[in-house]
Amino acid sequence: MPSETDLIKLYSDKILQMAAQPIYRERLVEPDASATKRSPLCGSAITVDIVVKDGFITHYGQDVRACALGQASSTIVGKAIIGCSLTEVRKVYEELKGMLENNGPIPSKPFDDLYMLKPASEYKNRHASILLAIEATLAAFTKIEDDNRFS
Repeated sequence: MPSETDLIKLYSDKILQMAAQPIYRERLVEPDASATKRSPLCGSAITVDIVVKDGFITHYGQDVRACALGQASSTIVGKAIIGCSLTEVRKVYEELKGMLENNGPIPSKPFDDLYMLKPASEYKNRHASILLAIEATLAAFTKIEDDNRFS
């Protein structure tokens, strides 16, 4: 089990700087879809709004109420998400989850800045917060796809 010193190291300057950056930290006025995901362990929550055109995210907004790790993750996702397809969002979700749960490689570009969260792989109780932004994005995108499929 990691020590308290290891936990302090987890919150590196890079993570704290990333957490403080307000990237798409406002809700969209007219999103195509929205989704909220919450971590039951820590109470962190992220709501994501997206606009999709021709299968790609063109606008992104988020309301982030999360710890520094969740905030950092949401900033990294926000920086990279514009222009992504549903397939790409699913891919980064699987890559990030694999990095955290199975000590897998860091997610591929343009989400490779998620590397800075790799030390959190030793803290299973932090995984949910880190995954919130991409899970909410995936849920919102899936709503659009489901609506289109059944329309």
